Amino acid sequence: QVQLVESGGGLVQAGGSLRLSCAASGRTFSSNFMGWFRQAPGKERDFVAAISWSGGTTLYANSVKGRFTISRDNAKNTVYLQMNSLKPEDTALYYCAARSDSWASRDKGRYDYWGQGTQVTVSS
Repeated sequence: QVQLVESGGGLVQAGGSLRLSCAASGRTFSSNFMGWFRQAPGKERDFVAAISWSGGTTLYANSVKGRFTISRDNAKNTVYLQMNSLKPEDTALYYCAARSDSWASRDKGRYDYWGQGTQVTVSS
């Protein structure tokens, strides 16, 4: 089992920045492929970004490419999502997720563990 706890969400004006953190505990964390997803009210949960255990492979949704950066610190069992140039359409509940293995995926169905989410609200 892996437990995930997100933090860092909040209210920010358009053009601003936030950094989300996801603290993992439980089973070995360093070998897991990790991802961030988001869900706006009335919409599906969408892929945002993901990262391999080494950090050498990163994946991004087209909508956030160039604005968001995913990173991880295995010594701290933490994954980060740096979000810059935020837009009102980035408003959502952001979830951290972990796979049980190290394979890359944008598919939320491939992720085995989920956090409770942290709210990000971007005002115009």
